Amino acid sequence: MRERDSGPSRRMTLILCSAFTATLLAGSAPLTKDDAPVVELKLPAQDATKPQDYPGLHNVVGFGPGLYSGSAPEGDAGFSSLAALGIRTIISVDGAAPELARANARGLRYVHLPIGYNGFDETRKLEMTRAVRDLPKPIYMHCHHGKHRSAGGAAAVGVSLGTLTNAQAIERMKVSGTAADYEGLYRCAEQASVVAQAVLDAAPATFPEVSRPSGLVHLMVETDGVMEHLKAIEKAGWTVPKDHPDLVPVAEAGRLADLLRNTKDDKTVTSREDAKEFLVALADNAAKAQVLEDLLLKADSTAKERSAQFKLVTQSCKDCHVKHRD
Repeated sequence: MRERDSGPSRRMTLILCSAFTATLLAGSAPLTKDDAPVVELKLPAQDATKPQDYPGLHNVVGFGPGLYSGSAPEGDAGFSSLAALGIRTIISVDGAAPELARANARGLRYVHLPIGYNGFDETRKLEMTRAVRDLPKPIYMHCHHGKHRSAGGAAAVGVSLGTLTNAQAIERMKVSGTAADYEGLYRCAEQASVVAQAVLDAAPATFPEVSRPSGLVHLMVETDGVMEHLKAIEKAGWTVPKDHPDLVPVAEAGRLADLLRNTKDDKTVTSREDAKEFLVALADNAAKAQVLEDLLLKADSTAKERSAQFKLVTQSCKDCHVKHRD
């Protein structure tokens, strides 16, 4: 029969355990919210028929071995999810400057190669393709929502690398939720073909962490141009104008929202005396433009609803000009 621990021996054991625990606690920093263990996450299957959501990440879809598309990471939760999923490289095709600090803190590399809502040229396609070929995988490509631009970019890259057929690439875009209105993005996937290794070797390999906007003046000029396009689209009953067949209504609205969002990263904005107030106005304008894009994506929205929202966008821009520019 086993003897029971004697009183002094038991007390000594408890003292030693308490001392060991105290030593451990003294040598470690308090556990913060960001240090909390992350629940094990798994990347979606390449043949998944629905997008996957994670903490701080939305609309994640596979586009071939080691390549995924989705939304921009939201705060620490989004970047922690990427790290937990095993992602090693992030490629942003959105215009907004990447959050490098959060990515670098988790050992993630960022590459910034913005593309438009109407598609992208051959040079940018080759840059994206070489980045996906050469950089550590898995790779996560994102735009703002993860439905349109990143899906179009990932689709064209998959075809260019020979890991997707054109039909498969388009099917993955549809899983991501890329609207049919974004004809330029679909066209990029439809017209892509396998790229020879020698051609990829000659493509730029600078892989910039941040592609800076061209300046507030340039952005404002571009914004004015988009507004003129939207006026022509409204005049055509919110359809493609006959005298401007290259315009895609929803793409122009998305482009406007993107331009207004990205202006906040310009140094000439952040260095202004009225920067705080100006940034609030820009964010408000961007939100109104986003609602217009959403309305154009809704088949059952009326021309009256779209025009009413466009009027809000126009007035918001005028108010901003009067207060912060004129």
